[in-house]
Amino acid sequence: MDIAVLLPLFTALPLILGGILVVGHRFQLLQEIVLFATLGGAVAASAALFPLVSEGQTIAHGIGMWGFGYSIPFVADMFAVLMLVTTAVLGLVCAWFAAATGLTKQRFSAPLILILMAGVFGAILTGDLFNFFVCLEIMLLPSYGLYALTIHRRGGSLLVGGMRLFIASNLLGSTLYMVGVGLVYGTAGSINLAELAGAAKEDPAVALAGSVCLLAMFIKASIVPVHSWLAQTYPYTSPAITALFSGLHTKVGVYMIYRIYAVLFDGDERFLWIMVALFSLTMLVGVLGAVGEKTTRSILGFHMVSQLGYIVMGVALFTELGLAAGIFYLVHHMIVKASLFMSTGAIEVQYGTGELGKITAMAKREPIMAVAFFVAALSLAGIPPFSGFVAKFSLMMGTWDAGLIYPLVVMVVVSLITLLSMLKIWGGVFWGDPKTPVPDPGHGQDPDGAHGTLGGGVATYTRSDSQTMTETTTTPKSRVGFWMAAPAVITAAITLVLGLGGEYLMQYSEVAANNLMDTSSYVEAVKN
Repeated sequence: MDIAVLLPLFTALPLILGGILVVGHRFQLLQEIVLFATLGGAVAASAALFPLVSEGQTIAHGIGMWGFGYSIPFVADMFAVLMLVTTAVLGLVCAWFAAATGLTKQRFSAPLILILMAGVFGAILTGDLFNFFVCLEIMLLPSYGLYALTIHRRGGSLLVGGMRLFIASNLLGSTLYMVGVGLVYGTAGSINLAELAGAAKEDPAVALAGSVCLLAMFIKASIVPVHSWLAQTYPYTSPAITALFSGLHTKVGVYMIYRIYAVLFDGDERFLWIMVALFSLTMLVGVLGAVGEKTTRSILGFHMVSQLGYIVMGVALFTELGLAAGIFYLVHHMIVKASLFMSTGAIEVQYGTGELGKITAMAKREPIMAVAFFVAALSLAGIPPFSGFVAKFSLMMGTWDAGLIYPLVVMVVVSLITLLSMLKIWGGVFWGDPKTPVPDPGHGQDPDGAHGTLGGGVATYTRSDSQTMTETTTTPKSRVGFWMAAPAVITAAITLVLGLGGEYLMQYSEVAANNLMDTSSYVEAVKN
């Protein structure tokens, strides 16, 4: 049997099981069993695809028994498989963190996560511009629901405002993308990526239409100047949802930027200078935005914007080394950023605040969480031996080889400011004299939905929309438990493994880069 016929199951199974769980929402244990079994299966299935694409091969299957140009293509090359494995691992680990913080006890949370993952897998595998939009919407609709669960539990105008901005920005991106798809179809007569290979390089009208699609993906990926929505929305949902979104939402946009520019534009050199300028600005604006922030998640949110500039710089270079470094950076960043959100998120859930200076000396009280944060923070800043060092060094080498000096200078400066920001969180949360706040009844993920305790018997406090809190030396009755700490520790360990074994991930990234530079195997697999 041709294994490619199973590719649509990455989307179909989570989607079907999510629908079933919506009907059976009263069976809590069943919900969690199906959630973790499905995500665990996705990790195993995606990892099993590596031997099939390790030599640069591409596998594809068209749904519906129609011929080329009419069927719905699902395509997997090395780039897609790397993304599948990473998103599946993140989905599993973030679901674990969500369960540990009590989120999965909320009605419909498990099916919403499954449907979200179905959309992510479909967006990665589809070889059709319109069906990417369909999968994107499958991903976004449950995301709105997961955000709304936080609003229901915590309330507050800041949270409602964050959700409105999250929805509005994504609707804008989706609408603009559909306009671009319509223009591509009107100018090129197709929306099948394989059929469109190189069309934008040859026809200015198609290039303009494809640029609209790219601009929409810039919004999704939070690229300057359409970046501000991310830092204004991610801090106002629950820590578990922030961690999940950080590894999926913007990264799907980044993936499509790589894919569209490689296939549709065939790496057209005429537009690369524009992207170099935008992505360099994204690095700088993001890191400077973090300087004045006072909560862990708002600082990390701005750093997401900054690091996304590094990731997409690989497209702007469009050399083998540049693309490979960008893909390596993408995988590294998905893991590390989720780890940071989960380590600081566990502290926030347990102690009721993520504001710097409100709770300190966590290195003494929560040494495991301190180590997990410290490892991920050093990796984010690009310190050896962690994966961030390999990613940044490779990208800098690619930039130097391309003869681009000012982006290289920006990378170095931004790395230094990133390290200072991580030290700022370390000093404001994990160091200093012991200080803990009186927790907010609605702030954490109280599994029982009761007001008055948070994550293990912590006292209550009231929190206004301005997020002000009353300081106290009250000591919470319990620390972050094993199940809540484990996801951050696991992802921190992964970044160390990827750093020490960076040669292997770089080899896979080079295969993926070669596939992007030479799309003939992609086109041939879809046509056949």
